[in-house]
Amino acid sequence: MEDYITNEGSVCIFRTNKDAPNYRLIKIDLHNPSENNWETLIPEHPSDVLDWASAVDNDKLVIHYVRDVKVFREVKVKGFDASQYEAKQIFYNSKDGTKVPMFIVSKKGLEQDGSNPALIYGYGGFNINIQPSFSVTRLVFMQHFNGVVAIPNIRGGGEYGERWHNAGRLLNKQNVFDDFQAAAEYLIEEKYTRPSLITIQGGSNGGLLVAACINQRPDLYGAAIVQVGVLDMLRFQKFTIGHAWVSDYGSSDNKTQFEYLLRYSPLHNIQTPTSMLTADHDDRVVPLHSLKFIAALQHAARHTPQEHPLLARVDTKAGHGGGKPTAKIIDEHTDILCFMSQALGLEFIK
Repeated sequence: MEDYITNEGSVCIFRTNKDAPNYRLIKIDLHNPSENNWETLIPEHPSDVLDWASAVDNDKLVIHYVRDVKVFREVKVKGFDASQYEAKQIFYNSKDGTKVPMFIVSKKGLEQDGSNPALIYGYGGFNINIQPSFSVTRLVFMQHFNGVVAIPNIRGGGEYGERWHNAGRLLNKQNVFDDFQAAAEYLIEEKYTRPSLITIQGGSNGGLLVAACINQRPDLYGAAIVQVGVLDMLRFQKFTIGHAWVSDYGSSDNKTQFEYLLRYSPLHNIQTPTSMLTADHDDRVVPLHSLKFIAALQHAARHTPQEHPLLARVDTKAGHGGGKPTAKIIDEHTDILCFMSQALGLEFIK
């Protein structure tokens, strides 16, 4: 895999993972592009991932690595006192023994007695890093519901370079679901929460993750929020840009990959109160994924003792998420918090 960075005439600079799972920067002359003529500008770091590079001011490169660092500046948010909360990174064992990192955020001094609601957010795909960031919605959940927020850095992402990515793609995709399920088990074992108080959330590829996990382990969760999820794994490549995801998922046109996809495709493995969020103008993950899935859920629930809501929320005049107006974001996150409160029986604490 190569990412173009910049060029001067026929000489181009690329970020590549060729023979470098943590990526390196190379220079290639397009008049003489054979690999033995490549020049390494920045070699692969033994532990840190070269996340991206950018050319600035004509003669400079900005290089971004994923690594542990110290805080050198803190942005103050009015009305928010960070000293009341704590964030920590732990490592837990997945099903196959792989150690997976996870960030856990909560109020300081929160009792680990199994009585706290938990929100677990995940993605796990396409070599994308999921890193901590400030969220008003999660802050409301922690402050007014005594909630615990957990973000596991599961395989399929880019947190540890191409090896971590490859361990969660194609015929290794089940590792992603196993990592996520093991995160919930860790929180339960450590008495942060209990299954009936756990909400899992993810969008796009993360929506696939959440939907697959509620099918495979419905006993682990009290509620699930699937946002613009990829849910029909046998036909996703036939709509808009779905064909571009074959590198991570595989394709049902391949017999071996078809059989693997069928085993976890959320639409084809319907078995937990669920809220589906999509948008009528989403041309990346088209709304049919969410609408077909919620219809199949409602059909399956006709003959089961389903007491909780199965909801589909469709944003009008909206897309995959980017550029959404602030008013729509507030409405959506209000609905999410209300759904969690109703599904888990939570009380708002002033």
